[in-house]
This record gives sequence, C-alpha cells and structure tokens, in this order.
Amino acid sequence: MDTKEVEEYLTNFQKKDLPTLIHRPVQKFSEKKINAIIGPRRAGKTSFLFQIMRDMISQGRSKTNIIYLNFENARLFDIQFKEVSKVIEMHKRLFPSTRKPVIFIDEPQNVVMWEKAIRDLYDDGFQIFISGSSSKLLSKEIATPLRGRSLSVLLLPFSFAEFLSAKGYKVESNQSSDEMIKTLSLLDEYLEFGGYPEVVLEKDNDLKQKTLENYLDLTIYKDMVERHGIKDTLLVKWLIKSIMSSYTKEISINKIYSTLKSQGRKFSKDELYTLASMISDSFFAIYLPRFSYSIRKREPTGKAYLCDIGFARLIESSIDVGKKMENTIFLELTRRQEIGVELFYWKTQSEEVDFVLKRGTKVIQLIQVSKQGKDEKPKDREARALLKARKALDCQNLLIITQDEETTKEYEWYGIKENIKSIPLWKWLLQTEKIL
Repeated sequence: MDTKEVEEYLTNFQKKDLPTLIHRPVQKFSEKKINAIIGPRRAGKTSFLFQIMRDMISQGRSKTNIIYLNFENARLFDIQFKEVSKVIEMHKRLFPSTRKPVIFIDEPQNVVMWEKAIRDLYDDGFQIFISGSSSKLLSKEIATPLRGRSLSVLLLPFSFAEFLSAKGYKVESNQSSDEMIKTLSLLDEYLEFGGYPEVVLEKDNDLKQKTLENYLDLTIYKDMVERHGIKDTLLVKWLIKSIMSSYTKEISINKIYSTLKSQGRKFSKDELYTLASMISDSFFAIYLPRFSYSIRKREPTGKAYLCDIGFARLIESSIDVGKKMENTIFLELTRRQEIGVELFYWKTQSEEVDFVLKRGTKVIQLIQVSKQGKDEKPKDREARALLKARKALDCQNLLIITQDEETTKEYEWYGIKENIKSIPLWKWLLQTEKIL
C-alpha cells in the first residue's frame, strides 16, 4: 500500500463536494447489518451510495464521519484485504474529529479476499454499505460470504416517478388537458426507452438505442461469458434473445431444450437451467413464479420480465403496448415490495391473473393489466379472471390497470359478484404506497 497515495485519496474525498443527483426513494437501512446495494449494470448504484451520504450529512452527520473507498480508483489499486482496516485508521489520524465513521465501499471485489476485510470491519462495529457494478459482485457473491451479516437492497433503473424527476417535470394533482397530454407523452417515452439513467438523460434516440445495445453486450460477455468461463457464446446469446422475445410470458426450459435438440445442439437440460439462473443472477431478467401454496410445486423460472423495458425495443418488430405495460408494472411492484410480501401470477387452463400479492398465507391483492381504452367496448376477460381468482384465493382486493380508464364497476360471473377498480397506468405508477 502506497501510504501517500491513500492519504491523498482520503483528503481529496473530504475536499470535494458530493455530486447532486436525481433523488431516489431510500429504503430503511440496518445499522446492524452490512447493507449491500445490488441490481443490474448501470442502474445507478454508485450514485445511490452518494445519495445516502448526502442524506446523512443533511441529517447532521459530519462528512469526516463518512469514509468512501472506491477500489477502482488508481490510488487504492494495490491495497490488500489486511490493509483495509489500516486505511480506516489513517483516515482517523488525518481527521482527528472522526468518531465511528460509516464506511462506504465501492467495487470491493477488486480486493482479493474482500469479504474477509468487510467481515472484520463488521465485527468491529462499523455501519457498512457496499456496492459493485462488476460482474464479479452480483447478488450471490454478496449473500454467500456474508450470509447472516448482510441485507441486500435491490436498485433497478429509474421508476416513472424518477424518470419524470430527471426530466424536470412534475405532475400536478389537477392536470389541464395540455398537461395530461405532456404526461402521457412522457409515459410513451418511458415505455419505449425505459429508465436507465444514462438513456433517460440522453436526448438523441439513436444514441439511446446504442446505449441499450451496449448494455445488452455487457450482460452477454461480462456477466455471462467472462464471469462463468462459458465457451458456447452462441448458446448464451440464443437463450438471452429467446427470453427477450418471450418477456411477460412463461419460460419453458423443456420447450427451449426440445427446440435446440431438434437443431442438433448437444447439451443437457440442466445446463439450460443453469444458464437461465445465471441470467437471473445478473438481474437482466427477473422470473415471476406461478402461484402455488406449495413451494415444492413452484417452477424455477415461471414468467420472465426484463429489468428495463427499453431492452424490448431491441427485439420487437411491432409495439405491444400491453406487454410493455405489464413489464413496467412488474418492475414497479418489485420496487414497492415490502418484506414478507411475495409476488406471483395465477393461472388455470382457461384463466390467468397477471399479479398475485401474498403476505404470509393470505393473498392481499390481485392485479390485471389491460390496454383497454375508455372509448373501447369494455373487456370482461380480465374481470372474469379476477373473479375466478377471487373465489379460489379468497381475496376481494381486485384491480385492473389500464391505459386511460378510471372506474369502479361491479362485475358478476357465475354467481361471483365483486366491485373491481380500474386505474390508468400513469396514475398507478405515481402512487407512493408500497402495497396498494
């Protein structure tokens, strides 16, 4: 460790102002756990660390009681895991007023045996936040060595509310017709290009497209091929493109296996399941299980959703508004998900409900997605599925999220009668409640 270089790094951090960023909702963090910020590449995890620091300072914490170690910084490149605690002591000598600092560590995987260094800091009673954008530091890499000591916080690309904030636009409670047109126009942009911060802030549509293509390549080559040492790159590409083409639909590994086998490809079904799990570990796709009270009967994949709806434009030849709405709603439900609440979809031979929310053994809400507009003939299919699921799952909290319809209407089907609320997508996305 070059002591002079490290001292310069620590001093420079204290001198520089923290960047001003788009403020994102902060979840409750634990002072007794290692807080690990996880999520897909380029979702803004490092920026989120800076936001937490700013919030702490605004609440009265001195900046000298914050230590930020970015192990991608050249000054910290040669630090060994045993020397991390020495860096903390060096900070205390440079800034004698320091009490028990909060420690933020970015890209810890660049330090060999990083988990041992973080465990030592944890055992010494420090509050710790860690994050990393590298494919070497994903959810399992954090959870496994720090099991029982860490609490993972998932950070996805911008929500619609964050997207509007980045655009400098505020939705008023009573919108004029022109304001409503503007809101819906921005929603169309969000559904088209998604919420990646770099994409949202880019004005040129061609560059937005190029950025999304670059993120896809990073997922394939960094998070999959390089990270796992996979030699069959074409198989990885094929599986990712297959999942992208089938987003919001059930992923059947058996069907994918049969298709590839018919083409003469030789590999096992277990290999496909492993690759599908790797894609989930990278957060590129997130799987929603089919509802069952029995954990053993749940499939390992289920329906697949993209971590950002912008990726859909890379494979879709036509715009499917309904699928874009459903994927966007899934991501928002994931952001709002409280501890103890599970998400599923429900399906029988004839009916399907897009989202089932369960707390403990009780189903607390059923949600359908409909691209039906208010001037169209009412669609009863979504309502019928909700009523059937209402009876099977004993849940009266029924909701249909539409493009622009807002009503509360009584539906009846085969003796099952219930009021079902409909709400426009833009309005639902801007609600602040975690579970509705």
